[in-house]
Amino acid sequence: MSEIIYPRSPREVMAGWAYLPRFLDKVRLHLAGRLHPDYQENFAHKGFDAKWLAAAGLAPEQFIAVVANSITDGQVCDWVAQQVKKTEAEKAAFNAAVLNYGREGEEVKARLQWRKEQAGLGQRADIQTFADFIDADEKRI
Repeated sequence: MSEIIYPRSPREVMAGWAYLPRFLDKVRLHLAGRLHPDYQENFAHKGFDAKWLAAAGLAPEQFIAVVANSITDGQVCDWVAQQVKKTEAEKAAFNAAVLNYGREGEEVKARLQWRKEQAGLGQRADIQTFADFIDADEKRI
């Protein structure tokens, strides 16, 4: 599989959750057998996928089944809104953590810089977070 189908930006929001639309896209691609190998290592068990599942209080298999049994994004959005009982403050804290990840901590900043360099984006000072990096790497910014 050589063609990469990019999931949505981590900045997109669904049911009050940043990153959820991106994870939904990744699940749909996985179920269709079209999730590019670049995304498979972290799929559902690491990175922001795992962080969203933990924040929502869901097991990977549970959310994947919800997506598998839905046709539209709206159905998934409705299920999350009904089943994931988190306050607006909890969602806002998650969103801020994901969208600002890379700004704090020397180890995290160094890892972001390394990822930028590996992708040929090392000179891009505008890439300050992993959300920025994902959008740049996927050619959105």
